[in-house]
Order: sequence, then C-alpha cells, then structure tokens
Amino acid sequence: MAVKVLVVDDSGFFRRRVSEILSADPNIQVVGTATNGKEAIDQALALKPDVITMDYEMPMMDGITAVRHIMQRCPTPVLMFSSLTHEGARVTLDALDAGAVDFLPKNFEDISRNPEKVKQLLCEKILSISRSNRRANTYSAPAPVAAPAPTPAPSSVSSYGSSAPARPAPAPIPARTHAPASSSPTPKRKAYKLVAIGTSTGGPVALQRVLTQLPANFPAPIVLIQHMPAAFTKAFAERLDKLCRISVKEAEDGDILRPGLALLAPGGKQMMIDGRGAVKILPGDERLNYKPCVDITFGSAAKSYGDKVLAVVLTGMGADGREGARLLKQGGSAIWAQDEASCVIYGMPMAIVKAELADAVYGLDDIGKHLVEACI
Repeated sequence: MAVKVLVVDDSGFFRRRVSEILSADPNIQVVGTATNGKEAIDQALALKPDVITMDYEMPMMDGITAVRHIMQRCPTPVLMFSSLTHEGARVTLDALDAGAVDFLPKNFEDISRNPEKVKQLLCEKILSISRSNRRANTYSAPAPVAAPAPTPAPSSVSSYGSSAPARPAPAPIPARTHAPASSSPTPKRKAYKLVAIGTSTGGPVALQRVLTQLPANFPAPIVLIQHMPAAFTKAFAERLDKLCRISVKEAEDGDILRPGLALLAPGGKQMMIDGRGAVKILPGDERLNYKPCVDITFGSAAKSYGDKVLAVVLTGMGADGREGARLLKQGGSAIWAQDEASCVIYGMPMAIVKAELADAVYGLDDIGKHLVEACI
C-alpha cells in the first residue's frame, strides 16, 4: 500500500515540485496539499496521511504551532523543511521538540540542479519515517504541579582548573508514553574514561532527554555524534548547553576531553579521539555516507581507550555505529542500545542488537539515570 503524504507549504512552486517528486514514486501517494498551518491541521484530520511535509514560515499559522496541534489531535510523522542558517537550525530544533520526526534542508537550487539526487533523498526520507514510532511516542500532557526548587549542583572544574558556578537544574521534560522498556540489569560501576553516544533520526530530542539527567559533576568526558548538517551542530550544541547541567559545545580541533563536558561532532566533518584525550576534527570524506560518522568516532575511541569506553547507540536510520561498536566490544568496552519501543526509528540500535553487540538495552528515559549509576 502506498504511503499517503500531505504536502504543506505557502509557496505554490515548492508545493508543486515536492508533489511531483513524491508522486513519481509508485510507493508514495500525495493525498493533499495545504498552504498554511491551519489548513494543515484540518487536512491532517480529514485525510489521515501517513506522513506530512511541513514548511515553517507560513501565513495564519506557522509550522511549529501546526506540528504541536497535529501531535495533540492526530499524531502523524512530520518531515520539516528548513533553511541552512543558524536561525533555520534553531527553528528546526524547535520543530523537533514539538514532535516532528526529521528534517531536510529547503534548497531551491538543489531541486533544479540535482533533481534525481533530491528525489532519491526525499522519497527515502518519506518511506523511512512512515515506519517511525511517532504515533506511539507522542508526548503525554503532564499534570500541572508546582516544580520544586532546584537543588544546587556541585561546582564543576573548568579546563583551566578554576571552579565554575553550578548550573541550575534543567526544567523537566514531559515524559513520552510508550510501551515498557526492555529489561536489562542495572549496570555495574566502572571507571570509564569516555562515554560515546551515536544517533541519527530522532536524536536531537533523545540526546536532550538523556543529557538533561546528568549532574554537573558527571565524572566521564562525553562525545556526541549526531547526523546533522554543518550549519546545525553549533546551534544544537548551544541549545543543549543551556538545557543541561553538564557543559556542551561543538567540538573543535585540539579540544581536550574532560569530565562534565560533552563535545558534539561538527556537521560535515569527522571527529576522532587520540590516546592523550585530544579531539581531532577532520574534513568530511565524500566517500562516506555520514558526516559525522559514528563508526569513525567509535573506532578511534576503541583504539585510544581499550576497555574504558561506554558507548550508547540511540534512535536512527541505518546501521552507522555497528562496526565501531564491534571494535569497542573486541577491546572489552561496554555497548548499550536504545530499545525499540522508545525509538523514533529503530534502525541503528537494531543493528547493534542483531549483531549481538549490546550489553544492555534500555528505554530512552532510563539511559540517563543508568549512565549516572554506571559512572559515579
């Protein structure tokens, strides 16, 4: 059965081009279009599409507001179109928080210059996210209760050895409703030298949920590998840094790993770690599908830290991270995978589980607390 798609954009040209591209795929059927957020909600309720493509800036109601309403009234996987700018990144991250599954850069030049490449990418995205867990993982509305006063966190030590002021506890994020998490034993404590987390589709929200559970005095350095365009990773790191008690920054060549700091691999490049705890940022190799690539960072961690790495593979399409996890496993390091019920896309974690590399499988809401139990 063909995947039913609703196309939402205030640009007539873009609506037509997206509709033409999708309609050319026999596995996809465009069932309707909308010119603003309000029309999108009405059409989503009436047509019950499998996937919605959504622009952000539209008259009457913007895309983010529309996504929030759709997730409340008829949860449907949403693919956002965004501009490759810092502001476009911020808006896209807001849309993902609101419930969108994934995003694609909105580039009119690419549509006219590389129609076949754009067609392939767009159709692959639509077909993949049509199988996502978005309907099962909608946000539940929390009861309105007064938040307790935040408990001061212990001060963290900066890279220069001075005492940094404690960060306030982050605001609680509404829990998702999903099936019970897969049961794995409580992790054993170990003096890990590095926590490495790899993810793709659904990753921005998943990383936010995991990292906001960590205290400011988390004792292990952290590296994050999220499939994301170059223009987005700086804005994403800034967003996480504001939300979390640990520090988060986009990694730069020469950065030194230290406890309580998470370094996010820059989009369009590759991140490696050497035995001295220094980060190397390398140009993105065009032969590789992913820039950044989880396998590359995991592989360098295996070479540099042996059995002292705790690697976590979160939601995402494909199998990036599997071969790097294999190298880590051979060296004696620990591998965790997110469970299927809490994944937006159970691709990357499934690859870990099927290869029998996972030491534990946890639901998303349990990973942060288990990291604390394993490392502190």
